[in-house]
Amino acid sequence: MIQSKIVRKLFTTTMSMFIILIVFSISVIGYDEVIPSSLELEEVSSISTNSIYLMNKNGYLVKSNILLDSDKIEEKVWKVLNNLIVSDANKFSNGLSGVIPKDVSINNVIYGSNIVTVDFSKEFYNIDYSLERKVLQAVVYSILDIKGVEGVCILVDGVNLEKSVNTNEIYPNVFDKSIGINEIYNLKYRNDITKVVVYYLENIDDNIYYVPVTKYVNDDRDKILVIIDELTSSYIYEDNLMSLVNSNLELINYREENDCLFLNFNDYLFDSDDKVLEEVIYSIGYSVMDNYNVSMVMFEVNGKEVDFFERKQGN
Repeated sequence: MIQSKIVRKLFTTTMSMFIILIVFSISVIGYDEVIPSSLELEEVSSISTNSIYLMNKNGYLVKSNILLDSDKIEEKVWKVLNNLIVSDANKFSNGLSGVIPKDVSINNVIYGSNIVTVDFSKEFYNIDYSLERKVLQAVVYSILDIKGVEGVCILVDGVNLEKSVNTNEIYPNVFDKSIGINEIYNLKYRNDITKVVVYYLENIDDNIYYVPVTKYVNDDRDKILVIIDELTSSYIYEDNLMSLVNSNLELINYREENDCLFLNFNDYLFDSDDKVLEEVIYSIGYSVMDNYNVSMVMFEVNGKEVDFFERKQGN
């Protein structure tokens, strides 16, 4: 299984270069191309892509990829942020859009000590209550997926954004992914609250996109158990989101070793053709990476290694 994945990567590399030529020809005439995150294109290290979190028609931030043509982090951040700003022109297909209001501009971007500092114009203070948190989440998640970035500092006209524009919530000096994204609160009581990020799927015009959801639940189990339960559940709170993980899948055991989380499942990790769906690997893999400090997830069936997922910033 793992050898076949390597062969697929070689095939994908060839096909990806063809895709890149097409995409760059499109960008020459003024369009930015968004690539669905489901493709193994993300695993081809020779192609410079970065995640960007765009708004879909249902108000969720969706993980997509954009092509970047610079090796400098500041320039990558500029391009990501410019694509997050709402435009009169339809930059993206499939009903996706930026989330930063078009009257907000970027004064400056500075990178140092693994921290990106973004200075927005004063119009940032005019962001509506219903949009403010989405803007911060899209900015923070998109920038943190750039290799070498470990935190994001937000300024407005040179002054640190210390609290919410609308609610007076105190903000940290440096943001990380603990800010959450697409938050859902499934709480029965106030104590023993666990925050878990789970990646669902959304089919938009026959393209599969990944949608991270930060769920707040009363569950003190290890997060991997919560993740698998959520992805195998027959009930998903939002009709437009889905999981392709088989409802009969069971996690037999798991262990963390040498910067890798080993997950040992029953036979239901395989589909009817005795293959592991890419969407299953990615849903579980992305979810693990947002909840555990590991660089790899090894998938096992009854103790035998069958596939893997690697942490790669930018995908």
